[in-house]
Amino acid sequence: MQVKPPWAVKSNTFAFCCVEDRRLVIPCSVPARTVQQISSIMAEEDYGSFVDWAQMGDLAKSSGPIKVDCKDLKEFKQMARQGYWAKNHKLRAQVYQQLIKAIPCRTVTPDAEVYRDIMGDTAMKKPSSQIPLPEFVDGNPVPRYCLKTEGVASAHRIISCVAGQFPDISHCPALPAITALLLHFSLDEAQCFEHVSRILACNEPGKRLMDQTFLAFESSCMTFGDLANKYCTAAHKLIVATAQDVLEVYADWQRWVLGDLPFSHVVRVLDVYLVEGYKVLYRVAIALLKFYRKHKTGSQGGQVNQQQDSGKIRADIQAFVKGIASTVTPDKLLEKSFSIRLFSRKEITLLQLTNEKSLQQKGITVKQKRRNVQLALNPDTFSSEIVSAKEMHDIWSWIPERFGLCQPQLLFTTSTHGCSLNRFYSHCEGYEPTLLLIRTTDADVCGAFLSSDWEERKRGGNKLSFFGTGECFVFRLKPEMERYEWVVIRHPELASSIKSEGQEDTAASESQNADNSLQQPEKPAGHLSPFLSARHFNLNSKNTSMFMAGNFDSIIVGGGEGNALYIDSELNHGRTGRCTTFDNPPLCAESFQVSLLEVWGFQDAMAS
Repeated sequence: MQVKPPWAVKSNTFAFCCVEDRRLVIPCSVPARTVQQISSIMAEEDYGSFVDWAQMGDLAKSSGPIKVDCKDLKEFKQMARQGYWAKNHKLRAQVYQQLIKAIPCRTVTPDAEVYRDIMGDTAMKKPSSQIPLPEFVDGNPVPRYCLKTEGVASAHRIISCVAGQFPDISHCPALPAITALLLHFSLDEAQCFEHVSRILACNEPGKRLMDQTFLAFESSCMTFGDLANKYCTAAHKLIVATAQDVLEVYADWQRWVLGDLPFSHVVRVLDVYLVEGYKVLYRVAIALLKFYRKHKTGSQGGQVNQQQDSGKIRADIQAFVKGIASTVTPDKLLEKSFSIRLFSRKEITLLQLTNEKSLQQKGITVKQKRRNVQLALNPDTFSSEIVSAKEMHDIWSWIPERFGLCQPQLLFTTSTHGCSLNRFYSHCEGYEPTLLLIRTTDADVCGAFLSSDWEERKRGGNKLSFFGTGECFVFRLKPEMERYEWVVIRHPELASSIKSEGQEDTAASESQNADNSLQQPEKPAGHLSPFLSARHFNLNSKNTSMFMAGNFDSIIVGGGEGNALYIDSELNHGRTGRCTTFDNPPLCAESFQVSLLEVWGFQDAMAS
């Protein structure tokens, strides 16, 4: 019989029962006779046969609770995060088995019997060192993770069988690590194959467990870059300052978690990942980036070295993550991970879909060499009268990842087009997003990244009305460099995600909402999705979502108790002050005269 996990059975109390030192999720209402039947089956079970226990250290000692009483999913999440079953290998194996059995899958999902039929007696097979891993793992080896040599060989056999049963998989670099981890908690190769297959075959709307195409993987790298940019600002600045290609460094983010982390740490991540899903990987990777930045600034006395080849930075991060056990415990890693207040799953799903759409529009659906920021900002061809190529590179590191594939295109400059607001609008309309740069007569430089087309101002008629999304931000470069984002990003407590009336806040509903949000009239390639639109949030004040506005006599960026930037109709005089939307200080002298103003668009680098 299939015994369901706590959240799949309607009952008030549930328990992981201990039967001859074997633990299984059993509702308390199950008759004693059924428990005895399960006991006789479990007596034959032997988890850990693939494990080299001599390498397991303290994890080789089974201790801790012998059962887990659980009343609801929220409580179960806390147990996973706190490592309630972390010291009992067999109990953890039973937990994993039930969690994976509960995953909704495709109608036809290969199981353990399929594996046995295909592979037969594995003892008669040739050594798996002769079975190469499929190309779709992108060269990622099977991590050792305290497995015996035969255990690594088993992982090769399982992955080879998976490749035959899932011909639609084209890019899945996380598969070797997931397979090696699940071998720890499987009775045999066939059961591990079934567990891996169920994770790959998950069809629950909105639930993402493993990337299986290059498009999905690449969009996850872009999404991680966006999240690091917003929630890990100091570490992101460090990467921008030291790596020649930031996107190449962030392409390793999944491997940091699933591949480089030592077993003692990654297995704790797996505890939570199987309960809460893909978002956990983002949290842990951002926490690792924060710890890396602390390690580098501490070892270098706060000094940042000049830019290096990205390969060296990647190797440095990999070495740090592999050796993290010497400075960061598993508990400390998870504590840091869950102290980060990320966007809701709905917003992250929207961002992932937006990045996928951007890649599709640029024809990037299979693995290929990405153009990096340095190629998009070629110092030999880039020319601005306000900023240098290096300064524009720094600004480029702030913009959403999907525009890292674009190169700057000068749309308007007062030195050529004159100081006319009408000409400003005529040259900027039809472009989304845009970058506004201002140099004052005092030689200060400031500006704004503006997410929406200036043509949207016409929706308000002659009335000044605000539009745009939370991806807008303002910044200053001189006298010092600083960015000011939407206040809701830094203070999530100011808003909460909107729920439809009578609708549960589930991954399924969030995915449905995300899909619906993107099904709007088609715009030219490169236009923004509704990601971070104010309408996705319950805001305590309209002042927190006043991004950009314009009419016949002025343009405004940021509102609420003041404006971050106000420029008059002659593009000659301006004001700056604190505003509620960006919670910024004045970007330069509060009243200033414009020396030069430029507007840049984002040209598809793949088409140029």
